[in-house]
Parts: sequence; structure tokens; C-alpha cells
Amino acid sequence: MSITNLQKKKTLIKLLLLEEIDDEELLKFMFKKNQNVHDMFQTRKSEGFFSVLIEKHLFRDQRKFREFFRLSYDQFTYVLNLIEDDIKCNATYTPAEKLALTLRFMATGESLRSLAFSFRISQGYISRIIHLVVKSLSLRLTPLLIAPPTKHNLIHIAEEFWTKWNFPNCTGAIDGKHIRIFCPGKSGSLFFNYKDFFSVVLLAIVDANCKFIFVDIGAYGKEGDSGIFTKSSLYKQIQTGEYFPRDAKLSNCEKSLPYVHVVDEAFRLETHMMRPYTRGEAKKNYKKTIFNYRLSRARRTSENAFGLLSQVFRIFYTPIALKCETIDHLVLSACCLHNLLRNRYIESTNNYYYEFDKNEAPPTKNMIPIARSGGFANYEGFLVRDEFTTFFCSTQGSVPWQDHETQKID
Repeated sequence: MSITNLQKKKTLIKLLLLEEIDDEELLKFMFKKNQNVHDMFQTRKSEGFFSVLIEKHLFRDQRKFREFFRLSYDQFTYVLNLIEDDIKCNATYTPAEKLALTLRFMATGESLRSLAFSFRISQGYISRIIHLVVKSLSLRLTPLLIAPPTKHNLIHIAEEFWTKWNFPNCTGAIDGKHIRIFCPGKSGSLFFNYKDFFSVVLLAIVDANCKFIFVDIGAYGKEGDSGIFTKSSLYKQIQTGEYFPRDAKLSNCEKSLPYVHVVDEAFRLETHMMRPYTRGEAKKNYKKTIFNYRLSRARRTSENAFGLLSQVFRIFYTPIALKCETIDHLVLSACCLHNLLRNRYIESTNNYYYEFDKNEAPPTKNMIPIARSGGFANYEGFLVRDEFTTFFCSTQGSVPWQDHETQKID
């Protein structure tokens, strides 16, 4: 190879890494002249998904557009305007085409090889497109849709939890789920979880409307219980006393109690973390059974949020075959888009909402709970939990149907 061709090859590779050319152009140079790019890639503009199905049909049908992308046309345009400058790297593929491919990947969990045949884009370059788009989505959408809550926001969230789920002073439900992935190279057992598959952990706080208000993504699958939460940036803020509003009085009651998060047995009991009583304790004490029931009603929002997320973005039904950094951006982007859909942001009255199959069972191998080992508890946490228990069994805090529902559980 001559010096001129060697320099040209190095230049092409640098441009490819910078996302300024696609790998089809590189292949034309690297292979022999008689080994041209396959015809199916050369006919992309006339036969590919985007030019035939999307531009000619879906852009004209709001219902089918939402079924295909999970977003309405207006929402698609809004998101595209936010990230267009970030993903406009070459003239071969338009930003709209890149976003369409990425959303379809998230909506279906389809393999990259299958998408390569549909969109007529080589499999290697699809992975780079997805990385570029989800990175931009997470960067642009997070400040808008999962912004850190203020104390005023937390008070409003607590009011909604009391109104909708009958749990006072609750600023969110915390839960963590395992996101199934293929084993990253040279990772050993770091991502191998207690359910015998490889995963990263999505830890989230959810409000009364099943929207994410805080997410922590990327913890190793082998980690469990509250250890992930105690290493998060939010926990450090809580420890400094800067996160929660001042203690507030419960409804129609003179007793003031701190604002709390509701959690399951995987987390430790603390002043601002309310976990249920053990089954043995609840069986012996009816008041504790009522507390567990009321707490589970509030904590249901986190389970619902994860269920909705995986039903809309079916990528969570399959092991994700991407690099860890890309997976982190993809999960964060999905959480942001989930909030956008829950807000019905930029929705017109004529829009049709995506309807998933209600009879289909949720995934059994993805989105599983983190390990149930809550660790130590502090003394103040026990006192606060007992105060909530007393309130739920009082005239001011009881609800008329709680006795009937707890009897069903027994």
C-alpha cells in the first residue's frame, strides 16, 4: 500500500470514529474494487423502511405512527428539534432517520441485524447511530423531564400521594430493577446477579403519577439491597438534610412527622425510609398489617412505572446487546420518554395513545426486583414507622375500606 493510500485510510478511520462518515464509504475504500457494497444498502433511499414505510405512510397516519414509534408525530418532532444539532454528523443519514431507527429499536428490542435489513443500514453503523442518539437524548431530555425536585415539588408530590394513595408525607416510592444485558467483555462476575443472569441496576424514585423523579443507572448486577441507594448522589444530599422539607403535620392531626420515601424489604429502615414490618410481626399485630397494606398501596406506583416502561419500550423484554455506556444512556432516555408520555406532553386532542396488550404477562426475566436484604435499621426509623402505624389506625388517618382489604390479605 502506498503512503498516499495509507494516509487516506487513516483519515477515513478518524472520520468514522468521529461519526462524520458512515462505514459504507469506508468499506468501498478498504475492499478490493471488485467487492462492492451490497445492492440492498445502495437502494436504501428507494427501498428502506424510512423512505417507503415511514415517510410515505406513517407520517400521514397518527395512530400508526404512534404504534410504530410510541411517540406522536408532534412529540417526535419536538424531540428531533432538541437533538438535531447533536446527531447531524453526515449527509448520508438524516437526523430524522437516525431518531426513527433508535426509537424503533427501543420500542421493539429488535436485533441490530434485523434492523440492518429493514432500514438498509449496515449493522456496525447502526450501533454507532444508537449510541449517538441515546447519548444526546439523555443529555437533552433529562434536565427537562427528570430534573432534581425542589422542596416545593416534594410537598406537592406528598399531597398527591395522600390524595391518590392514602399515604401522608410521602415524597416518592423507591425501587430497583435488574436490566438484562449480555455479559460485557472482561467483566468477570461484576454484572452477574442473584438470579443467574447478567444485568445492570435501574434504581428509581417514582411519584404518585408513576413518573420518575430520580434515577440511578449502571450499578453492577451483583449489587443488591440498599447499598446501591447509599452510594447514590441523592442519598448524600439526604444525609446533609438539604433534600426533604421540614416535618409537617399529618392530615387533621397535631402530630408532626418527617417526609419519607416508601420502600420494600430490600432497603433499610431509616427516618426518611419507610419499609414494611416483617410478615411475622404483621401476623401478630393487626395494626402493623394495616400499615403494611397502606404502604404497599403507595409503593405500587414504582411497580406500575416499571411495568409501563417495559410494556411501551420492549427493549426491556430482551437482553440488551450494547456497550455498558450505551445501555446507561438508553435506559435514561427511556425513563425520560416515559415521563414525556405520562405528561402527555405536546399532545393534541386528536392523538391516539399507544395501547399495549393488557392480557400479556409482564417479563419474567427482565425488570426483576433487587435482592431482599435490607441491612441495618436505625432507632429513629422504628419510632417514625410506629407513629405512621398509629395514625393509620386512628379516626383521622383511617380509610373506610382498609379493614376489609386487610382481612382479604389474611
